[in-house]
Amino acid sequence: MAAMGTGLEIRLLGELEVRRDGAPVPLPQSKKTRALLAYLAVQRAPQRRDALCELLWELPDDPRAALRWSLSKLRPLLNDDARERLEADRERVSFTAHGADVDLARLRAACADGVERLGVAELRALEALCRGPFIAGLDLPAQPSFETWRLGQQEQARRLHLCVLDALAAKLADAPGELAQLMRKRIELDPGDEASHARLVSALAQSGALAEAEQQVEASARMLAALGPHDAAALRAALRQPRKSETPAPKPFELDAPLRQEVRFCTARDGVRIAYATVGSGPPLVKCANWLNHLEFDWDSPIWRYPFRALAKDYTFVRYDARGNGLSDWDVSDWSLDALVADLEAVVDAAGLERFPLLGISQGCAVSIEYAVRHPERVTKLILYGGYARGWKLHDDKERVTQNEAHVLLTRTGWGRDNPAYRQLFTSFFIPGATQEQMDWFNELQRITTSPENAATLLDALGTIDVRDRLAHVRTPTLVIHARKDARVTLPNGRELATGIPGARFVILESQNHVLLEQEPAMARFLQELRAFLAE
Repeated sequence: MAAMGTGLEIRLLGELEVRRDGAPVPLPQSKKTRALLAYLAVQRAPQRRDALCELLWELPDDPRAALRWSLSKLRPLLNDDARERLEADRERVSFTAHGADVDLARLRAACADGVERLGVAELRALEALCRGPFIAGLDLPAQPSFETWRLGQQEQARRLHLCVLDALAAKLADAPGELAQLMRKRIELDPGDEASHARLVSALAQSGALAEAEQQVEASARMLAALGPHDAAALRAALRQPRKSETPAPKPFELDAPLRQEVRFCTARDGVRIAYATVGSGPPLVKCANWLNHLEFDWDSPIWRYPFRALAKDYTFVRYDARGNGLSDWDVSDWSLDALVADLEAVVDAAGLERFPLLGISQGCAVSIEYAVRHPERVTKLILYGGYARGWKLHDDKERVTQNEAHVLLTRTGWGRDNPAYRQLFTSFFIPGATQEQMDWFNELQRITTSPENAATLLDALGTIDVRDRLAHVRTPTLVIHARKDARVTLPNGRELATGIPGARFVILESQNHVLLEQEPAMARFLQELRAFLAE
């Protein structure tokens, strides 16, 4: 795990650097040439020349000539007598490490293998790699494809840094002075994480710096208040109480042999054909559709296969593809909340279900809430994970609204292209803790599940969803679950659901993923909480 002292090093975390035998190597002056270097070092797989041209150069600039010039500058930088790392033919360009040390690749590999297994010295070495944001300062505002990719990689790198900080903090729980330093770094990366603020206050208090701890309570309260509702009492309590040890993660459920699902079709009231699937046996459990679904592709995917099959062990599990994606009709004009609720109504009627518990995930939570208010006699229990009561257009955070408006535009122009840079941005927010296999699958899911126009239209329509005035009318027993560090739908959204629905129970999972992953303890906790709630 120790950093390499000789050979070629490519540093992508912080400002782009290339070092040979420990000494810095001058980089080309051209920002686009340096951007090309960063892109190839991260992507690794061979890239088509035309895709690289589209990524980095405008058409009037003779992109192919510009690409050839950039490659001529990078070859002597990356190749040596013993190794040809940068290769190009008439169609493709590829970078192969051949012993070169790429800091982001090392960080990803360590996190994928499980950083919690590493010792303190190894974790400190990994943390030292994180010198700053991914290729800091190397932005290309005129190249939207590259900017989308860069921002996605920047978010992934931030999440990896948080992963290392968390693992190191767990090892240094009895060293409050060093723990406080780690929490300051963590808050800088994730200022809205209330647990980090509380841990910083607690670490300062335990180290004897009581005056500084008091000051930190005030500073953290101001910072959190600027971001939204927060638990002020928890900050004060951190002055007096040591941090409790983490609750052991529940063991994941063992899955039996794969079950076989049956796909059928029904028709919504406006004539749109909706595909739905049933699998398993036992009492019914209906899952509302979310972004994005594909009944067949999901079933064998490295993300959805585990929770779906775990639920199908004990329930007749019913799920469907909403209008505009998956196996349902793509040619639709109505994307309103009423239309999405009508899809759910059509499915449960076609499946012959009279009373059933309803599981909503992400935007499926708003649809589930509206359905439960309209049909209280049919929904026995309501489980809401990663949801929100109001869409992104209705939030006060103008920067987030602007960001989502840009996402809509980029989706409409680049979603279906072979270059996954457009879709990678969404993947980075949905599953930042994923393995490369899971990320590749999610990128592919988005491409095959719907058209660019449908994806953009749906994303835009979801921005106007508003069920805040319906929360108080929910009479169904409700469990609200949310990941603490969800970057796609942040924790205050889950808290708004839980406080607005009478008697709702609120469970916070220790995860950074909007879509929970098979390998993380939060997945087992989610299934445990859901099963216990349904068994009551």
